[in-house]
Amino acid sequence: MPELVYPPVIAAAKTMFRVLDLKLTVDGAHHVPRTGGAVMASNHVSYLDFIFCGLGALESRRLVRFMAKDSVFRHRVSGPLMRGMRHIPVDRRAGAESYAAALAALRSGEVVGVFPEATISRSFTVKDLKSGATRMAGEAAVPVLPVALWGTQRLWTKGRPRTLTRRHTPITILVGEPMDPAAYPDAGAMSVELKTRLRALVDRAQRQYPDRPADEADRWWLPAHLGGTAPTPEQAAALDAEDRQARTG
Repeated sequence: MPELVYPPVIAAAKTMFRVLDLKLTVDGAHHVPRTGGAVMASNHVSYLDFIFCGLGALESRRLVRFMAKDSVFRHRVSGPLMRGMRHIPVDRRAGAESYAAALAALRSGEVVGVFPEATISRSFTVKDLKSGATRMAGEAAVPVLPVALWGTQRLWTKGRPRTLTRRHTPITILVGEPMDPAAYPDAGAMSVELKTRLRALVDRAQRQYPDRPADEADRWWLPAHLGGTAPTPEQAAALDAEDRQARTG
């Protein structure tokens, strides 16, 4: 099937990055296989993470099919684009169908993008992971590539206004070494190791990040353990629980 939508979207994104003079650092892109299925499993700190995670696969000339909540596919603007790029809708009330679609994509040789934390981390640290990414990798016998993103939260994240016109923001994309499902006794053990690797990559991205908060008010994008004013993991978990209660209540 010809790719009529994805390449123009990538071109438009690159143009926007140049206009905003975003300082992109991509390291480890060579880990993305040039052929065959793979799971890119990324931390999640921004609504724009799927764009930047996908950039990590461009060196290998791969287009990543991201799993995203189905409401994005129903939106009048984003919906046609998401469907045209052959991303995978996730309906949490019909999770088995979404899982089967992602598994089929992997078995057909696609790269599937997953955010195993499920929701954006308000604390900007790696939360507990869902096991879906490692389970589907094991069933499809494809590698998992841990991906760390940093700086994307400064453009648009949960609980903060969008700053999509912000210029000169450094963005870090780190792709870790592939994880072979055959090396682990089960998906649970692989998920534990994936979380460890994601934490290490995020820590590295934070240490090497070339920018610092301009003033006290700008410390919001740093996690608490680095002296920032983002919620602690415990505070973030409480906020997430409040959100869930509000949606169901």
